[in-house]
Amino acid sequence: MNLAEWSLRNNVTVWVLTVLMVVVGASSFFNLSWLEDPEFTIKEAVVITPYPGASASEVEEEVTNVIERAVQELGQLKFVQSRSSRGRSEVNVTIKDQYDKSSLPQVWDELRRKVNDAQRNLPPGAGPSVVNDDFGDVYGVYVALTGKGYTPKERYEVAKFLQRELLGAEDVKRITLYGALPETIYVEMQRDQMSRFGVSPEAIFAALEARNIAVPAGNLTVGDELVAVNPTGGFRSEEQFGDLLIRGGGEGGNLVQLGDVAEIKRGYQDPPDTILRVDGQRAIGLGISTVEGGNVVTMGQALKERFEALQDQLPIGMETHPIAVQSDAVVESVRGFLVNLIEAVVIVVLVLLLFMGLRSGLIIGAVLLVTICGTFLFMDLLDITLQRISLGALVIALGMLVDNAIVVTDGMRVRMQRGQDAETAARDVVGQTGIPLLGATVIAVLAFAAIGTSQDSTGEYTRTLFQVVMISLLLSWVTAVTTTPLLCKTLLKRDTPGGDQAGRDPYSGGLFQGYRRFLILAIRHRGITLLGVLVLFLAALAAFGAVPKSFFPDSTRPQFYVDFWFPQGTRIEEAAERMRPVEQYLRKQEGVTQVATQVGGSQVRFLLTYPVEKLDPRFAQALVSVDDYREIPEMIQRLQRELPDKVPDAVVNARQFILGPSTGGKLQLRISGPDPRVLRRLAEEAQGVMEEDPASKGVRNEWGNMAKVVRPELAETQASRAGIDRTDLGQAMEMAVEGSQVGVYREEDELLPIVARLPSAERFDLDNLGSIPVWSEVAGEMIAADQVVTGFRPEFENTDLWRRDRTTMLRLHADVDQGLPAEMLNRIKAPIEKALGVDTEAVLGHPVPLEEWGPETLPVEDMGRLPLKGMPGYSIAWGGEAEDSARANASLAGYVPIFFGLMVLMVIILFNSIKKTLVIWLTVPLSIIGVTVGLLLFGQPFGFMALLGLMSLTGMLIKNAVVLIDQIGAELGGGKPPFQAVVHAGLSRLIPVSMAALTTILGMAPLVTDAFFVAMAVTIMFGLGFATLLTLVIVPVLYSVLFRVPSPANNESGEEQG
Repeated sequence: MNLAEWSLRNNVTVWVLTVLMVVVGASSFFNLSWLEDPEFTIKEAVVITPYPGASASEVEEEVTNVIERAVQELGQLKFVQSRSSRGRSEVNVTIKDQYDKSSLPQVWDELRRKVNDAQRNLPPGAGPSVVNDDFGDVYGVYVALTGKGYTPKERYEVAKFLQRELLGAEDVKRITLYGALPETIYVEMQRDQMSRFGVSPEAIFAALEARNIAVPAGNLTVGDELVAVNPTGGFRSEEQFGDLLIRGGGEGGNLVQLGDVAEIKRGYQDPPDTILRVDGQRAIGLGISTVEGGNVVTMGQALKERFEALQDQLPIGMETHPIAVQSDAVVESVRGFLVNLIEAVVIVVLVLLLFMGLRSGLIIGAVLLVTICGTFLFMDLLDITLQRISLGALVIALGMLVDNAIVVTDGMRVRMQRGQDAETAARDVVGQTGIPLLGATVIAVLAFAAIGTSQDSTGEYTRTLFQVVMISLLLSWVTAVTTTPLLCKTLLKRDTPGGDQAGRDPYSGGLFQGYRRFLILAIRHRGITLLGVLVLFLAALAAFGAVPKSFFPDSTRPQFYVDFWFPQGTRIEEAAERMRPVEQYLRKQEGVTQVATQVGGSQVRFLLTYPVEKLDPRFAQALVSVDDYREIPEMIQRLQRELPDKVPDAVVNARQFILGPSTGGKLQLRISGPDPRVLRRLAEEAQGVMEEDPASKGVRNEWGNMAKVVRPELAETQASRAGIDRTDLGQAMEMAVEGSQVGVYREEDELLPIVARLPSAERFDLDNLGSIPVWSEVAGEMIAADQVVTGFRPEFENTDLWRRDRTTMLRLHADVDQGLPAEMLNRIKAPIEKALGVDTEAVLGHPVPLEEWGPETLPVEDMGRLPLKGMPGYSIAWGGEAEDSARANASLAGYVPIFFGLMVLMVIILFNSIKKTLVIWLTVPLSIIGVTVGLLLFGQPFGFMALLGLMSLTGMLIKNAVVLIDQIGAELGGGKPPFQAVVHAGLSRLIPVSMAALTTILGMAPLVTDAFFVAMAVTIMFGLGFATLLTLVIVPVLYSVLFRVPSPANNESGEEQG
């Protein structure tokens, strides 16, 4: 008994289960979490270690080197990258792809242990190191608070009020404030008074620290109770700072009040870390993230309600401005995809009704509905979210979901037209096709399996594509062999023996007769047929070279951003001031609705695919919101031409968001080696080639320009006599120029920095550094710096030193103003490799003449290095989109042979024949003919999504070929001569195969308008369309060739006689 017989005999059970699946599946749809893009894990942590006063090279050698050595002990490490800046070390730790988010916490714990163990090897004054492993959090709601006429403190207090009130909203995980200007207590020391009373800076610092430190005082036991002891004496207000007693110089030392030697002021951090402005107004940003497993739409709605309730409690003039609200984007995106899904369902059902008749069309449409509802049910059970990829997968699978039902319905229809009863027809059809259909379905699932098992971020991003396709296709087979026979029995009519339709040839229509004649002709002239197809195939391969290459497409988000990189040494206040005319210009552009500017770093990560830049005072970014995303490409090109005139000395790069993982420029070149000077020279050559390309924009050196530095040269003898060392001189310089933090002041829930500095009138600049007062312990007074230094030597130094895997590395970034990154890479790749002297013999094993050196000579590889000839220790590596694509393709390539091997094995198991397997697989490459035509016709690049489409085509084509080959075997088993069996098999499978292809093609039509899926849709639609037409002819022809099927005599038609 097969499943069809069981379903018919247990029809009540099957009906109940079917109805339950529809009802529960529909309910599950409303229970699914909604996201704009699928989640993927940022497998990266950063270790930050302060080293105040040290130069970039000192930080690199004394701190970064220590942390990198500790990090490299991690067995899970993929690579380590570091940035050493003045006074700060940042070590980025990237973990291997196979570690997912469930195993990462354990990895980060191990990382923390390694870093903690390394602390004892840090130099005095460095550390402690902090490990940050959650900077990959996405703040799905990003809102700015402005208040014209209010002080930064007043804005900050309101922002904290909103933070407290909004934390209780549903599904809120964390609220972080950005762009706030912290208050600071300034102790402005008066050097004349300090010398008069003999008070040293160290005495002031020590007294401040002792007065405001929290110390344990134990607990008293009083009867049965413990009573805590908490002594007073800490500062309760900034006015009390002036009363602090400090011991002066001289024997016994008189006590002096701090207010006698310093002025206490309350102000704001100077300079600020970051500056946020929205439409020109200073603002504080509130980044709000969702709890793991939470629903961003639910959170967004809850926050909207809270914001509305809190509006009356905000001071007049204080306003909130949404910068990025993911819930709105998610609702719009998911609704758009649901419209695509509904359109696709309607198209498929209409096609079925048109070509298969009302009853057959309704049967298959009903089965399709059951399958979709069942898919939603299993998505809910497996915690698969509704987002761009999973919904797109449903649309992609939609046409395939009806394939099995079409075969069963068409088979039962033909048999019932010949007079069979429904039970017998169901038993025969499912008995004959059930296992081949299951095998073909599994093969179609295996075609997507490499996507689902890929471990890199791209594979993780697209994983739900495989999961949804697998669920829906396997369900489609189950419903085809259970629900479909029940519906056919209910709705299809059986013709009685002797009736009008009984015994009539079901393939007597014009379409069938035309196909019959063409197929016979092709088989008779099989050599010419195969030669013609081979010519078409070779022509398509040649034309495929003209198809542009890409990775992920641009987003349809109605926002874009413009990066500004000012020269090294630019103060953050100066960068912010330089951005004002830029902001005004951007706000005047037609269609622009908001301009949010962040100076000193990028915006909060409000989107998973948003590339976040590290803190840097010379960096600014304008996030521009528009009312129509379709205007963005033209606007970006125009702004890229005009904005450099507004900020002539800045590198300007206007960029569109992309649909997929991204970091930095789309074109990147890493140059590695031991000597920074050599790296700069090599980078200048490569940068020159990039800038000469007419499509290039935003070309920059990640190190920036060399920055000015002044080096006071300590006179050792004079300094020793005065009791002054390098530390004393450095602290005096810092205090005299910008101030130094000497402690913190506890005020309620805030820790305010205490900064010692000179009064503004006494602060120093480059012209009077020699007059900076330095405390002499021997003299008991301030002395001028020029008494202990021989001079102030001006120099230029690298303020940022980058390393990758402990080798000094300089990276170039570039983007394209027009065209595709791959096109520009093809133009600049070989010239740069030749100019820098890449050693082709070391890479390929043989030298390559310069005239033969092209872009494909040295393929881009993930983490690949190209050594430079005659320069031991130096190498280059291409990064950016090219490396991301190579990584994604390499990750797929590791699994593709496995699953393709399983697909081949499945075909062999189905037919127990090498020849039949060969027939089926020889038809698969023919899809490239349609793929090439489609991509060229629509002007689409061949990127990652098109590659996925090509892989999925393999499963679709094999599925069709399996059904056709299986039918040939059935016809031969029925006693037909070989030639008639081949022709009749083609006729009997013409409608199922054509309808399966047609429903898939038309079902994907709505995706042609979607920026993310258009390349995949075009690949599948044209590839499947052309290949299906050829399959219906080439499979019989190849079968006839390999199985030596003789052609009939000229007077024989190949038709079944009698």
